[in-house]
Amino acid sequence: MTDRARVTIVLAVFLAAAGCSKSDEAVMKKPGPVQTVKGVGVESVKSASIPDLLEVVGTVRARTSAVVSTRIPGTIAVLKVREGDRVRKGQLLLQLDAQENQAGALSAAAAVDDAQRGRDEALARKRLADTTFDRYQKLFSEQAVSRQEFDVKQTEKELAGQGVSRAEARLKQAQEGSKAASTMADYTKIVAPISGIITSKQADLGASVFPAQPLMTLEDEGNYQLELAIPESMIAKIKSGTAVQVTLDAIGATFAARIAEIVPTSDPASRTYTAKVALTQKGLRSGMFGRGAIALGSSMNGILVPKKSIIERGALTSVCVVDSTNIVRMRLVKVGKAVGDTVEILSGLSDGERLVVSGVEKVTEGVRVE
Repeated sequence: MTDRARVTIVLAVFLAAAGCSKSDEAVMKKPGPVQTVKGVGVESVKSASIPDLLEVVGTVRARTSAVVSTRIPGTIAVLKVREGDRVRKGQLLLQLDAQENQAGALSAAAAVDDAQRGRDEALARKRLADTTFDRYQKLFSEQAVSRQEFDVKQTEKELAGQGVSRAEARLKQAQEGSKAASTMADYTKIVAPISGIITSKQADLGASVFPAQPLMTLEDEGNYQLELAIPESMIAKIKSGTAVQVTLDAIGATFAARIAEIVPTSDPASRTYTAKVALTQKGLRSGMFGRGAIALGSSMNGILVPKKSIIERGALTSVCVVDSTNIVRMRLVKVGKAVGDTVEILSGLSDGERLVVSGVEKVTEGVRVE
């Protein structure tokens, strides 16, 4: 068979196959009716002035707190409280077993008793010396006793007076020593310096403790503040009285406040300054996480949409855009910072586009809204 004959046969087979595939094409089905959804809210997005905000994080802390420690060494013999207990100022928290201090207090009390008896004896000798001197003075005036005898009794009177002074001084010294020993003995009783709640406890019953060792921490429940970490580069733009939008996720609260105080020194590890915001909300606890959006005074144009219009699925964020025929189209967007109940859209939306802002859960891609 020649080469030309082989090419003719191959072309004939190809044309025959092409004719078969054309005859077997499937007929396209006509699209069905579009589903219509009612009861959804649609709004046109518009470019608006967005305030320049600095978003920072912080921690809720008590404005008044106290670390309880001991001034003397000893062993915890009585422990009255635990974490979470509320205590009053002056309430007994724990007691130490410090026998040396208690023995010292007893010894000092005995010394006071001995000094009091010594003073009483000195007073008795002085009274006797005074009476004897008065009698000898009368006899001396009557020349019934010699001058020497009179001088002896006068000297005894003066010595008795000095003895009383020495006895009173010893008594005062013993009383002061007893007071100091009693104070040292009282150090075995650890009482609450403020009224509040026990937030932490570092020592247990039977533990040996030493002077200045922290035993527990108390916090005043009536005064809390949010301590925000301000970057060193932004501290020049922020001062006391600057407005801040505070968000506390733990209690579901968002509210406007103002910075009450800025700590003038920075943390050398994080290079941040601490700004304090006074809090008055209920249900606060020390250590709660908080966020603050601080207004820096400037603004810029951008698109803001309601938070409820944002759909988040995993790492994807989208919105429901309504086209000119009222058909819903899902649109991926990139969001920025939150401003109140709205969110900034960085990309994905244009000024004037319509958006589903309520009833988002009712719509899907391709439905028509009324």
